[in-house]
Amino acid sequence: MSNNFLIKTPCIGICSTTYGDEICRGCKRFSHEVTSWIKYSDEEKDNVNRRLQSFKKLILSEKFLISDKNLLKKSLDEAKIMYNEKLEPICWLFDLLRAVSQDSLDLSSFGIKVKESYSENTLSDLKDLINKEFFELSSAHYQRYIKNLNII
Repeated sequence: MSNNFLIKTPCIGICSTTYGDEICRGCKRFSHEVTSWIKYSDEEKDNVNRRLQSFKKLILSEKFLISDKNLLKKSLDEAKIMYNEKLEPICWLFDLLRAVSQDSLDLSSFGIKVKESYSENTLSDLKDLINKEFFELSSAHYQRYIKNLNII
């Protein structure tokens, strides 16, 4: 039974499954999830989004602190950056980082602090690291739980 927590598509418009990838380099869903999304029930969509949210939380929480959730929400709205407000605020950071390209972005103006152990990294380096770790977690999950189930 779904609680309609997270039924929005996690697609970010950069799909690599059309080129044969088992895991999308954009949203990190598995190819069968991308192609079957429209047929999924709300509960199935919730399950996929919860998995992706847990990976984002794990990766982003290690590197950042949300010091002001309301400021983050207000700033994202003002900048017209799309995010799923049903996700936890730390996950909104993923959408912010995806939407901006400059290293000079002042994260504190969004209510975000970089943890000290990552403070020497540029924003570009952090974005690359986040995407690499997110893909690695998705790949490990796919290899462990999906690949040999013959559901694809």
